[in-house]
Amino acid sequence: MDLPGQTDIPFYQRIKNYLLGEIQAGQWKEGDAIPSEPMLARQFGVSRMTVNRAVRELTDEQILNRIQGSGTYVAQQKYQATLIAIKSIADEVRARGHQYSSKLRLLERRPAQDPLNVKFGVEAGGELFHSIIVHYDNKLPIQVEDRWVNPAVAPDYMDLDFSVSTPNEYLMVAAPLQGVSYSIEAVDAPEDIAAMLHIPTAGPCLVLHRKTLSQDQVASVATMWYPGSRYQFTGSL
Repeated sequence: MDLPGQTDIPFYQRIKNYLLGEIQAGQWKEGDAIPSEPMLARQFGVSRMTVNRAVRELTDEQILNRIQGSGTYVAQQKYQATLIAIKSIADEVRARGHQYSSKLRLLERRPAQDPLNVKFGVEAGGELFHSIIVHYDNKLPIQVEDRWVNPAVAPDYMDLDFSVSTPNEYLMVAAPLQGVSYSIEAVDAPEDIAAMLHIPTAGPCLVLHRKTLSQDQVASVATMWYPGSRYQFTGSL
């Protein structure tokens, strides 16, 4: 079985892509059993060892759950984000061997009003940049990033091609990190966030509030929404 556009991809990766595609399309939901390795080997015309590698890697990535003597099941999806090091979400997705993509939902210039002017330490009415971007892991939305940016430290922000570079990647160069503060809370998703994350309204979300400093001033204030059912934060000291 050859999947369209995947003739140059190793067979084990094709099988991974197929399994992920079926899960993300809702063909198999959490707790559902996937076809056995012998069945997948016959379906793709490959050895069981090739199928085993695909299934093993998806198990290591916590996409699947293998139960000895029972079968392989779709696991509860929990993607990981690192708190200690500020990384681009695109890098985190690619580090899992997955495909990263994003969709720009809003990009605007707005006057700073309470409480934003207080957070940025600017006069009320001073200009700020504002963006809302949805980030995807293998076409599955995993983060809504609502970010306000200080034009004084990131003057080219409005000219970025967000399909090529994430806000984090640009800011780490334009406004080298001087300090950061953050907090995390569990919040029920409002209707607009739920729609962007493809979860029910009032579904559980993990919300990361983060403020970064650069050049002795606030560089950005971001609120990042993650679907609570398929995300976890990790870190170590």
